[in-house]
Amino acid sequence: MSETGTIDLSEIEDSEEGKSLYPFQEASIQQISDKLNELEDGQNVLFQLPTGGGKTVIFSEITRRYIKSTGKKVLILTHRIELCKQTSRMLSEFKVNNMIIDSKVKSISDGNDFVAFVAMVETLNNRLQEEKITLNNVGLVIVDEAHYNSFRKLFKYFENVNILGVTATPLSSSIKLPMNENYEELVIGESISSLVLKGYLSRATTYSYNVSLDTLKVGINGDYTVKSSEQLYGNYMMQEKLVRAYEEKSKNKKTLIFNNGIATSYGVYDTFKAAGYEIQHLDHHAGEQERREILQWFKETPDAILTSVGILTTGFDEPTVDTIILNRATRSLALYHQMIGRGSRVTKTKKNFSVIDLGNNLHRFGLWDSPVDWYHIFQAPHQYYDDLKSDEVIERQFVYEMPDELKAKFIKSVDIKLHIKREYEKAMTFGQHSKVVIQKSIDQHVVMCVENADDLWDGLDLAKDLKDDIQDRIKHYSYCTIKTTKNYLVWLEEDYYRRLNSKIRQEFAKID
Repeated sequence: MSETGTIDLSEIEDSEEGKSLYPFQEASIQQISDKLNELEDGQNVLFQLPTGGGKTVIFSEITRRYIKSTGKKVLILTHRIELCKQTSRMLSEFKVNNMIIDSKVKSISDGNDFVAFVAMVETLNNRLQEEKITLNNVGLVIVDEAHYNSFRKLFKYFENVNILGVTATPLSSSIKLPMNENYEELVIGESISSLVLKGYLSRATTYSYNVSLDTLKVGINGDYTVKSSEQLYGNYMMQEKLVRAYEEKSKNKKTLIFNNGIATSYGVYDTFKAAGYEIQHLDHHAGEQERREILQWFKETPDAILTSVGILTTGFDEPTVDTIILNRATRSLALYHQMIGRGSRVTKTKKNFSVIDLGNNLHRFGLWDSPVDWYHIFQAPHQYYDDLKSDEVIERQFVYEMPDELKAKFIKSVDIKLHIKREYEKAMTFGQHSKVVIQKSIDQHVVMCVENADDLWDGLDLAKDLKDDIQDRIKHYSYCTIKTTKNYLVWLEEDYYRRLNSKIRQEFAKID
């Protein structure tokens, strides 16, 4: 640092002495640099690159080049302490002398020797309000995970400098605060499919298990509330479905499970533990030492299962993860990509990973590596949200598939399926009342229960086992008749069971 406060450019070393870059990263750096050179002071640019593409590497090299070419300092903002430390280490690899502004830093004078600062949002905001920090020579502010809105409170302090936002998904975490209000330009990096094709990211195979989400509530942030998610995913049936999905698609593989509630995650822990599996739970209440020990265990244990809540969606990098389980539903495209991205890192022995979806997320967003029109999402986020498929529309497309263990109970029956929509259309064609569809369904279930039972009580027990099949048929029937109120569906299901059990009794009475 010179006596005038400007940076001695000889202190900034060339990248050849730091960390090497992939060709697509070099291309992105050039794109961003060109865009920054075009902008006037006070204008901002947003950069999109998939999780696993090396955003920290890219903005660290941009930091190095910017300081060397302008003589000004760079401030990098993060929303979590883990990201602060990760970013600081990366800057050091690029030979950029940097300082973390955390809760221990009470003041900074303008005559310091650092050329870059890495700061938590809340900490920096407090110090700036207290006027204990002077950052007069900052020419560029970089915002990591820019789709979070906590950064907006700091923008007023840097109105005359350029801000570079970096994110995997240029879609705000709040539908009421679109990103195009703060960023004038969008630079799009390499796509997921391209990075997979070139071997930079692992290839995902997705298995989706249909889930009824009609009990979920949407909160003010546009995503499902924790309370309604806990009620759905905390119940016994969903826990069993999760274990079955794991055993079918990921048994003995390193598995990371994402939940939308701490109680749900503890329930997952208890369920898997009772089944004899190696599992740990992690959420934001864990202390630094506990978190470090759990993550070390997860890293070293080949068949480890880690159930978590929120904390591992960003700033976590464990390449050995084989399977990602989405044990939750979300309406956030950013969160969808972040969760799956935790499994996308490649290693010498890993080029593929699995995704198990238990929240209909695949039906809402498409495959993780499907093409996405980021320009459209950035420019018209409200239209994007409006175009998202509703749960009802998604679930109308579901086709119930009886589990193998249940099929085994009806092994004597040749026909165990009924296409409700097709039967409804047939009834309408012949001018029949729609209720003939329900009657045909009941008649089929009666035959299934009677011919596979040893006695009446066995037949009535088999009828109870058909609960999921019955609910699915009733739901599709209600879609056809456009009668989907909760009270009507409850009445229809109760009436179905009453008629089904009555008919089973009648059939066994004939046999006796």
